[in-house]
Amino acid sequence: MNLRGARERWVRTGGVELCVAELGDRTQPTIVLVHGYPDSKEVWSQVALRLAGSWHVVLYDVRGHGRSTAPGPLRGGFTLEKLTDDFLAVVDAVSPDRPVHVVGHDWGSVQAWEFATVERTKGRIASFTSMSGPSLDHFGHWIKQRVSRPTPRRVGQLLGQGAKSWYVYALHTPVLPELAWRGTLGKQWPRILQRMEKVPADGYPTSSLPRDAAHGAWLYRDNVRARLRRPRADAFAHVPVQLITPTGDIFLSATLYDELGSWAPRLVRRSLPAKHWVPRTRPDQVSAWITDFVTATEAAGADGPPLPRTVATGAHADRFGGQLVLVTGAAGGIGRATALAFAAAGARVVVVDRDPEGAARTVQAARRAGAPDAWSEVVDVSDEEAMEKLAEKVAAEYGVVDVLVNNAGIGLSGSFLETTSQDWRNVLDVNLWGVIHGCRIFGKQMAARGQGGHIASAAGYQPSRALPAYSTSKAAVLMLSECLRAELAGQSIGVSAICPGIVNTGITGTAHFAGTDAAEENRLRKRTGRLYALRNYPPEKVADAILGAVVHNRGVVPVTPEARGARLLSRISPGVLRGIARLKPPL
Repeated sequence: MNLRGARERWVRTGGVELCVAELGDRTQPTIVLVHGYPDSKEVWSQVALRLAGSWHVVLYDVRGHGRSTAPGPLRGGFTLEKLTDDFLAVVDAVSPDRPVHVVGHDWGSVQAWEFATVERTKGRIASFTSMSGPSLDHFGHWIKQRVSRPTPRRVGQLLGQGAKSWYVYALHTPVLPELAWRGTLGKQWPRILQRMEKVPADGYPTSSLPRDAAHGAWLYRDNVRARLRRPRADAFAHVPVQLITPTGDIFLSATLYDELGSWAPRLVRRSLPAKHWVPRTRPDQVSAWITDFVTATEAAGADGPPLPRTVATGAHADRFGGQLVLVTGAAGGIGRATALAFAAAGARVVVVDRDPEGAARTVQAARRAGAPDAWSEVVDVSDEEAMEKLAEKVAAEYGVVDVLVNNAGIGLSGSFLETTSQDWRNVLDVNLWGVIHGCRIFGKQMAARGQGGHIASAAGYQPSRALPAYSTSKAAVLMLSECLRAELAGQSIGVSAICPGIVNTGITGTAHFAGTDAAEENRLRKRTGRLYALRNYPPEKVADAILGAVVHNRGVVPVTPEARGARLLSRISPGVLRGIARLKPPL
């Protein structure tokens, strides 16, 4: 077993012996981790080791799995009622005087929904964190609602989940699943997990996998059809619930949880851009959320709801719950608005800028907006070494970035002939090389993790006689984004080019005007600033477009009406766009 320092004991219940492992300080609140199918308790090892520094952590092999014994006969030995008996026996042994916090994954979550909703467990559970496993009762009602009141959307949801549930039908087949697991499938399963889900081997799955999977088929046979046909009408959670939804789960549709709020009155939702086996692929994030939820529940007491500090609202409310988002150039303007929008949608935010005071102000505002946490980093994005160090620090302290927004940029106006080579280097270093550094360094981390992600960068496609260097840098970012989108699509990493247009930000106040003296440059800055203010397109709308681009994985996103018009002209009448580029701006 790869649970370093674990203490083992055996608990007898209902004719079986359960192997129970404990880590951490027994005087602290207890967290019980319940594994799914076809796993054993070792699926939780990375999460358990991270939690053990603060909590009393308990894992046990479900009956018939790992080192626990199997019931005899197998048929009828895996009902939710008997699994609840096992859970209560474990809880009485490890935490007789204090309720426990339950965390379930896959079938561990399915059975834990039973624990959290039946009368006889009241007072023994303090909270429940669910991952990739719905209540069979809730699922049954979900199906009945869509069958009794069909709409095109509801029929689509039924068909979609029906296709994802192919394995459920297979496991109801007599004998064949056992033969498959004890034969070729059991031998190939570790490689299948590594290839499909990027699950690291490191002691998982254990050698008991073929036997565990054969026994576990009875979890489905003993429960699924009976509960889906006759779901309980009283399956209301009597404890606070945290739902963690992997957005890339190939077995379960997120729509299964559409009505969950009516069954779980004290509900906190999180979403994670990952596949099914998050206890193995995202142990850092899962552990952090469990710790936050348990801490909030303990602080609130038995009757208080552990709600986030700010309840997210709007089109993307909770869509980025707990995800890690890094925004460059976030001390002001579009970057600041984007950081706050992600914060309001529940994301953890890393604010990057050369301005330490501005970055700190954005961090404070992000926390007020609802970010579970936010940090500021003072970095020049054009400095490759500094960006490398930033990526190492972020990965080590906060985790791998889920969403990268390359927003940092500087303005440069003036004719080509008056723009010096140093002017060109300055604008390309920030506007292009800064994006290249961010995409390469953070994109490599996303790809290595193997759980997807998203990169959004500020780009452009409109030529202008007044902005040759600036427009060139933004056009290069557009092509870079298109190339990366093609390359990284196979690794579930989306790439978006955001083309804002004229937005009322502070970039005009720091823009350089080539070929002018200080007095003339100051006059042009003020004049340009007034024009942008008259246009008065708010950066918050750009931020909302960026979040929409990430949610829907859009390739090129023109934001303002003029940006959308220019995009249309570039496709259907580029000659007109070139003609507009010849016009001298009113400066």
